[in-house]
Amino acid sequence: MGELALIAAFERLMQPRSERIVRWIGDDAAVVRARPVQVTSVDATVDGEHVRLDLDAVSCADVGHRAMASALSDLAAMGAEAGEAYVALGVPPHLSAEDVLEIARGLEGVCARTGVTLAGGDLVRAATLFASVTVVGWAEREQDLVGRDGARPGDGVYLTGPLGLSAGGVAVVLGRARGGAHLLDAYLRPVPRLEAGRALAAAGAHALIDISDGLATDAAHLGRSSGVLLDVDLDLVPLGDGVAGIAEQLGEDPAVFAATGGEDFELCACLPDAAAARVPGLVRIGEVRAGEPGAAFSRRGAPAGPLRGWEHPIG
Repeated sequence: MGELALIAAFERLMQPRSERIVRWIGDDAAVVRARPVQVTSVDATVDGEHVRLDLDAVSCADVGHRAMASALSDLAAMGAEAGEAYVALGVPPHLSAEDVLEIARGLEGVCARTGVTLAGGDLVRAATLFASVTVVGWAEREQDLVGRDGARPGDGVYLTGPLGLSAGGVAVVLGRARGGAHLLDAYLRPVPRLEAGRALAAAGAHALIDISDGLATDAAHLGRSSGVLLDVDLDLVPLGDGVAGIAEQLGEDPAVFAATGGEDFELCACLPDAAAARVPGLVRIGEVRAGEPGAAFSRRGAPAGPLRGWEHPIG
């Protein structure tokens, strides 16, 4: 199947989900009716870097799902309402047309779940499989969105859910540990916390970030951007089901494993405790204080030492 036939197949597979869409797949460019404030993010998923398609546990549909979900997580971290997505897909010669359609089904599955329209993109031949996803979110006012730079001393530091599941899934898929299928799902089929992001923004969150590079790294981003210190108690960090067992198999401290693993795509928020009480399911893991900008971690009442999450090597 050639490029034009694949694009036609994409058009049959995808569905528009918004009255904002004027023109989409099939035209040279998408046309979308705007709202007052636009939020845009670009996120790339690359075979061999973020996923390993050569592993039996990883499917082409997983690649599409993961690419779309990780991109939408950036909109969740702003408290935006997700709208449209655009995908540049690079396909190596060894993938079949059915493989490419499976990637598209993975992309569209997340879009269907989140109310997003995949409004356009590009399809090219490439040496390595990649999916570069641009997502667009919307808000009525600038004040309805949350950045990383507003945390204030006295705020609580909160998480929307448990950590460590994705890192556990990576250990399982690589054969480094044994664990349940839910760990693989957490790694390969993450769920962007769009509703939680909007709820946190509506509650008055001062700062917000998604846990993509690990709590150790992302909490420090919040602290540095806001000019404050996030004081985090690792004993309060909720662990996903089975994470402690994975960490023990690897000879690691479960709390440190969860805080440094990354790609859980939960949200970390700084907001007053009274505001946090209006958002169901939050877990308080620390407090914002005046001090050296960044994050400090403790374990069993003692400093946990410098912790770092994931950082992509460049160059």
